[in-house]
Amino acid sequence: MEKALAAPPAIALRGVSISFRLAEGGAYDAVARSDLAVAPGEFVAIVGPTGCGKSTLLNVAAGLLAPSTGQADIFGVRLAGLNAKAGYLFQQDALMPWKTALDNVAVALEPRGVSRAAALARAREWLARVGLSAFVDRYPHMLSGGQRKRVALAQTLIRDPEILLMDEPFGPLDAQTRQIMGNLLLDLWSRDRKAVMFVTHDLEEAIALADRVVVMSAGPVATIVGDFPVGLGRPRDIAEIRTEPDFHAIHKAIWATLRGEVQRAYARGEGRTA
Repeated sequence: MEKALAAPPAIALRGVSISFRLAEGGAYDAVARSDLAVAPGEFVAIVGPTGCGKSTLLNVAAGLLAPSTGQADIFGVRLAGLNAKAGYLFQQDALMPWKTALDNVAVALEPRGVSRAAALARAREWLARVGLSAFVDRYPHMLSGGQRKRVALAQTLIRDPEILLMDEPFGPLDAQTRQIMGNLLLDLWSRDRKAVMFVTHDLEEAIALADRVVVMSAGPVATIVGDFPVGLGRPRDIAEIRTEPDFHAIHKAIWATLRGEVQRAYARGEGRTA
């Protein structure tokens, strides 16, 4: 009996390097020769010092940035142009201030030719899933930061992307709201296990959410210097998981690698951890 072929990674970055041309001449080599694979249904978090190229790799996976060398494959197919299989959640939400929460979510289906009635019905369902049934007619300025993030999450997930690309999506929120949003994300993710590539400056958040934590070196010429499995059970509660001994053991192991990169970044005057 023939063995079934293994499914290709949802995301495979192969030998990716990124260089930016400088206005004054020359180039800035941001990322060098980086390989990263995210399996279907896998949640991978990326951490590293400020300026190490975490968001740059995310932008390559999104098709927003073409690698200078190397390539990005999506489910085994080389990416050329925007990644149509991915939903992207930025640090700053992209809600339209003149539209209600309901319309902001429904508009995500407009490019697919979904009728307005069907789009509104599905938008109501998604706002219910993120706990905003009572806020469908509110405009963004009438919502809290956490509520706006919930709308943005519904806006992303209503399109049912196979991949989620998340760039410090909870960064602007207070600690308590971040925990609530983290638990909401895990709850929604657990239902259909999309592939997730999640950038964060918070190592504890990365461990609490992810199946694997990838560590990048200090830039320039940053690369991946660590790849750590997170052997914590699921389902997880963001607050409770941080009290477990295994969590602290994983944190200690990752920090042993990350600390040196953070120190190098500070020595170069690049600021806080990110």
